[in-house]
Parts: sequence; C-alpha cells; structure tokens
Amino acid sequence: MSVPRCRDLTELRFRTLRPPEGGLVFDLLAKLGYARHMDEQTRIELEAAAFRGLVAHLQKRTDVQNIDLMNLAGFCRNCLSKWYLAEAKAKGVDMDYDGARNEVYGMSYEDWKNTHQLPASAEQKQKFEASKEGHAVIKGLA
Repeated sequence: MSVPRCRDLTELRFRTLRPPEGGLVFDLLAKLGYARHMDEQTRIELEAAAFRGLVAHLQKRTDVQNIDLMNLAGFCRNCLSKWYLAEAKAKGVDMDYDGARNEVYGMSYEDWKNTHQLPASAEQKQKFEASKEGHAVIKGLA
C-alpha cells in the first residue's frame, strides 16, 4: 500500500479521516478548516472576485426583479447592499444604506427603481410572504 503524497499534515489528516462517501467526519473537518488548501489572503481575494462577478451580473440583468430573486433564492440586491453595509460598518467605513445600494445597483436605488422595477403582482407578493422563513438574515445592522 502506498502512502498518498500530501502537501501538509492537515491534508494527510483530511485524507486519512475522510470516509469514501463523505459524511460526518468530512463535514466536521471542512467546518474546522482542514479542507482548505489556500492561504487566507487568497481566499479573501477569491471571495471578493466572486462578489464583484455577482454584482456585475445583477447590474446587467436589470430584467430580473428583486422580488423574484427573493422568492427563488431568499436574497436580492437589497440584501447584498445590507451585507455590504454591515461589513463596512464592522470595518469602520463611513457608509450609509444609499451608498451601499449605489455599489450594488451601479446607480442610485431611486434611478434603478424608476428605470427597471416593475410593480409586483399579487402572485409575486403571495410567494414573497410564503417564503419569508427562507429569506436572508443580515447581521450587524441595527
């Protein structure tokens, strides 16, 4: 039996303890960070790039309404704005909700609303109310 080549002891532990089908041990190790094979700065840069890609995509897809995003995924552009604002406040950045919305919408919220937002239908509103349990939770805002 050959010993698998590993980058470090963490990877060896991860490979050794991981059952073939995943499961509890795999999930626990992943939550503890043993599955990571990159440094913290690289992870932050990748997450930031993914966020910028999502924001750019949503700025292009003005046909996609916030209420539909909420009904399907439990978050929308306003949620992203609130997460952005919460992190800005946590870092001591002077920003308000309108400033965070400008970052996510690529324009003022009022301009976006007047240009792209359609009135919500009764069905959309009903789905919104029925899906509230799965809506995003934004921590860090009072």
